[in-house]
Amino acid sequence: MKESTHVDVCQRTEHKDERVKLKNKKTGEIGLTFGCTTEGGTIQVELPDGTMDSWTPDECEEV
Repeated sequence: MKESTHVDVCQRTEHKDERVKLKNKKTGEIGLTFGCTTEGGTIQVELPDGTMDSWTPDECEEV
């Protein structure tokens, strides 16, 4: 994911309360965003089974 896309996803998640659907390119998992950390540069996602995970922008893409 490009930096501009990462910023857009985080803006929509944090400021518009939008859950963005992302796919992890390494694992194939699909998750919905629920937060971003600027310090760590990760995106927090909720997986279909209800578990939470953190992905880096370079390992995910918007679906």
